[in-house]
Amino acid sequence: MDGERARTVEEAAAHRPGRWLVPALVILLVAFSALSLMLGPARLTPAAVMDGLLGNGGVAVVVRDIRLPRTLLAIIIGATLGLAGAALQGLLRNPLAAPSVFGAPQAAALGAVVVIYFGYAEVYSPALPLAAIAASFLSVLVVILVAGESASLVVLVLAGLAISSLAGAATSLAISLSPNAFAVTEIVFWLMGSLEDRTMRHVALVSPFALVGAALLLSQGGALRTLALGEEAARSLGVDVRLLRLAIVTGVAVGVGASVAVAGTIGFVGLVAPHIVRPLVGHDPRRTLVPAALAGAVLLTAADCAVRVIPSASEVKVGVLTAIVGVPFFLYIILRRRAELAGAPA
Repeated sequence: MDGERARTVEEAAAHRPGRWLVPALVILLVAFSALSLMLGPARLTPAAVMDGLLGNGGVAVVVRDIRLPRTLLAIIIGATLGLAGAALQGLLRNPLAAPSVFGAPQAAALGAVVVIYFGYAEVYSPALPLAAIAASFLSVLVVILVAGESASLVVLVLAGLAISSLAGAATSLAISLSPNAFAVTEIVFWLMGSLEDRTMRHVALVSPFALVGAALLLSQGGALRTLALGEEAARSLGVDVRLLRLAIVTGVAVGVGASVAVAGTIGFVGLVAPHIVRPLVGHDPRRTLVPAALAGAVLLTAADCAVRVIPSASEVKVGVLTAIVGVPFFLYIILRRRAELAGAPA
């Protein structure tokens, strides 16, 4: 019986809608990436951007040393957050599961804050991403352990809220006790989230961790598809659920932790991106992963373009913009979920 259900899932996936989705997202990502290279205090034409990428001179410095790292980070971090959100939602079979709901970005920011506060980042540069990854891993693990196998909506949200509140309180304490004004400025940066003034060194720092995290999450696609049948069915079909959880938690922690280490807290991308693509892939957890990563990259790149054109005395932080857009979307999902539960048969 379980084998027949698994074959049904496979057959439905084979006839899935939205075969155009990945090419469309790639086109959108290329378009927004090109726009990102053009936008800034000095607007550049596409021809000037190409000259800057391939040539030398002042324009090359602006394009290659300032705008290109920022664009690459938006792509890498957005893809990491989108993929992490899709994997967590597949693991818990809950549409509210996301790195931000689990408190992972806030906990990772706390890990980075501790390193900054005690000055370890000045002595050993990998200490920053390693601390962020460790804190992120701990937060996701705690929420999954608290939520348990049922991963109910209420328990999930409350556990994530508790972790976020604890991390936020500890970060505020660090700000209050810090005798160094520079450290306070750096801590505030992690709280707000930004891709401004990033360099290729930051790209090199986050890329290996993002690749490892992505590899772990993508490798569990088949297990996530089987898990959609239920934990008992998944176990009967040979899925090691404990190993699956460990792989997902580790992948999310590595990717999200490293992302926060270089860009600060950027929330809700991991919540929104999977919801955009899931109906277009037949609600298949495995086939949601890659489109969710691409959608996350598109969303963050578009948001980073938007903060550069919003009229303001100083640039709006991209983490602030994603929160402004993401919170109403989060509330909408909660209301829709409540309506679905209210309409369910007793």
